[in-house]
Amino acid sequence: MNTKLDNARGLYTMGIIDGRPEEAMATFTGARYDQHSTGVPDQQDGFIAFFTEFLERNPKRDIEIKRGLVDGNFVFLHVHQNLNDGEAQWVTMDILETDDDDKMVEHWDVIAAYNETNPSGRSNIDGPTEVTDLDKTDENKALVRELMTELLMRGGDLSKLDQFIAEDYIQHNPDAPDGRATFQALLESPDRPLWYDEIVLLVGEGNFVATLSRAHWEEVEYAQMDLFRIEDGLVVEHWDAAEPVPTGPQPNRGKF
Repeated sequence: MNTKLDNARGLYTMGIIDGRPEEAMATFTGARYDQHSTGVPDQQDGFIAFFTEFLERNPKRDIEIKRGLVDGNFVFLHVHQNLNDGEAQWVTMDILETDDDDKMVEHWDVIAAYNETNPSGRSNIDGPTEVTDLDKTDENKALVRELMTELLMRGGDLSKLDQFIAEDYIQHNPDAPDGRATFQALLESPDRPLWYDEIVLLVGEGNFVATLSRAHWEEVEYAQMDLFRIEDGLVVEHWDAAEPVPTGPQPNRGKF
């Protein structure tokens, strides 16, 4: 196992699942803990204050870390939270930066409602989890960066779609069915509501690449996280989570 990944998992396990946020901060974070999660105050004291109240509201916490990636000093986690026997269910995509001692020093996330089935019968958390093709990490990261520039941002070249997306593309977005043709129809729609503005973070390990982006859904700014699985030089599977960017003063560093 990787120490960075173990520490990121430990922060979730000890701090939230086991309900020991103070101990988790002391064990798994470094000299700072810069926070970008909506509504969570900055630094270690902010995490402790927020999750002390969270634990009181949610005495039953079934939390499963489905996927984990490590890229340099960054860790990505894909998490399913089932609170109070299904009273609330969330999917969280987290990116954490680590220091030279592999301790967590900064955290970004995007949280979306758990969806059990989409038009193709998939949830927004199921599917493959194994990290493979470690020798292709850089190649796959470059593919995803170009994909986002050409397909998801204004001014791209949609004629390149088949250079990035497999024909039998598997989709976990709650509203989208499988298939490259369906994705193409969405991108080419004259009423297309979603446009990406900037890639804020891009991390990958082997066959998985995750991104945090600024995006707009019509006139509303969103934080968007996407997870792509790549096989033989094409994206074959996609998960995502989107969250409106809060307006007004925030208790932390802001969403980005």
